[in-house]
Amino acid sequence: MKGAEIKKTINDLITENGDWTLFADGFDDAILGIDYSSQRVIYSVKKCYQILMNGENNMTQDEAEEYFAFNVLGSFVGEKTPIFCYDLF
Repeated sequence: MKGAEIKKTINDLITENGDWTLFADGFDDAILGIDYSSQRVIYSVKKCYQILMNGENNMTQDEAEEYFAFNVLGSFVGEKTPIFCYDLF
């Protein structure tokens, strides 16, 4: 499944239960799944870095890490803020 399809599937599952969630814009392909208890979307930090380094962003590893830390991890938007996992895979 592509990131957009995964996002729609997750959104459908969550809204079926009458709840809602938030997604990180531009990182659909980094979605790992959802947290069972909080219904928050979980993203792979490693995949987020790859998204920033590829395509139109074309950042270096250091630039991607700095951008991600400041603009993504540094953004708290309430109880449904996505979870970012430092995966080891």
